[in-house]
Amino acid sequence: MTSRTLSDIIATQTNLVQEAAEALPFEFSQCTYSLGYIRQAVYLCHTCGETRGVCSACSVSCHTNHEQLELFPKRHFRCDCPTRGFSRQAHHHCTLHKSSEDANEKNLYGQNFKGFFCRCGRTYDATTERETMIQCLACEDWFHESCLNLRERPSREPTPQPPPSTTTTENNGNIDNGNDDDTLSEASSSGLPPPLITASKYESLVCSSCVLKIDTLKKYAGTPGILMVIRDSTKDPWKVIGETNPQTTGSAEAERSGDIVNVQDVESGSVAVGQKRPRAGSLGDEPQTKKVRDEGGENSTISTHSSNGPCLAPPINQIAQEILSTIESHSSSPNSSSSIPMESLGSGDLFLTEGFRERWCRCNACLPSLQSHPYLLEEEETYEPPEDPDSGLSLEELGLRALQRLPRDKAIDGIRAFNEFKDELMNHLRPFAQEDKEVTAEDIKAFFDAKLAAKEQR
Repeated sequence: MTSRTLSDIIATQTNLVQEAAEALPFEFSQCTYSLGYIRQAVYLCHTCGETRGVCSACSVSCHTNHEQLELFPKRHFRCDCPTRGFSRQAHHHCTLHKSSEDANEKNLYGQNFKGFFCRCGRTYDATTERETMIQCLACEDWFHESCLNLRERPSREPTPQPPPSTTTTENNGNIDNGNDDDTLSEASSSGLPPPLITASKYESLVCSSCVLKIDTLKKYAGTPGILMVIRDSTKDPWKVIGETNPQTTGSAEAERSGDIVNVQDVESGSVAVGQKRPRAGSLGDEPQTKKVRDEGGENSTISTHSSNGPCLAPPINQIAQEILSTIESHSSSPNSSSSIPMESLGSGDLFLTEGFRERWCRCNACLPSLQSHPYLLEEEETYEPPEDPDSGLSLEELGLRALQRLPRDKAIDGIRAFNEFKDELMNHLRPFAQEDKEVTAEDIKAFFDAKLAAKEQR
């Protein structure tokens, strides 16, 4: 039997409280329905059996014992928990928003709300899924790396544990030995080799279906900083075009690729149209551990106004345009079962590198399609519940706070009951101290069993 001291138990309890505070630092006391249509984390409740979504607060307060699936942020979404969208589940009532509301008419319920994901339409099972899934910036669906041609599709067997190593140290679940942290994390967490494009190399993904709907994105496909995965033939391996520092020299693609030029540089006169930007400070020089997102703010230089000047978009990448045209013609065919041909030379998905919002051309031809999709111009705000003032407090501190909120007579009764319980427990443990015996879990259980039996007799 493993022996544990009181100090060990207290230390374990303290660690559990700290972990809980880090995992759920928020206060889940208010449904977001009254906030209207906002971008927020959404949860699908399998138990309720509806293709509806609930907010973070309702997932904790109203659906605690239900089987749920986190869909992560969805834009322009209003919580369905207090609405009559759950009408088939007569037993369900929102505990945070008391009045029953009409079903939300402006919410969009894609395949994720039926439990399906990616263009392959597979369901998600955390116990068997080995691949990282990436969310599209536009439609906010989730895609497997293999469906994005970033890796071969692995088998669906359970994820193996990474082998122990004396040269690496564990840091918050990630493996860190001084190299590319994202690459190591992705490889070690799944037991798979790194994908063709690692997370540190791009900021956002836009799937091909969304690319075909946005003219400016189509124009930029495969140009520097707008990565696309292609292959020369169905027998050749997949490769990346649009990298700012291509590894292959002398190739036609390397000749087309150059350093990125920001619109602001041209407008300020520091770089002329067609001139390469100096390599100092170019993207990819200092890989980030996490993909840094542009927070905008008062110091943001991103312009949302069109310009009457010349178009500053880079020359189109003919290879990327041919792939997108093939996909578009295939998807418009009445006999096509998929938007991407089986023998395609690319799926047409784009990986936008860091700072892409600053680099768009804002001429009269390019800007309108970007303005129709504001998230391409400015980082969106995602709602988070207010911080819990009790987060991180010990059980003793939480107990004292709860006691202070009680009426005086009930607080006195609570203190008296606690003191009686403490005296009884000390009397139960005193013989062990006198005989210098170890207190086991069975001894503590016997005390509580006796208390429960006495209560039932009364």
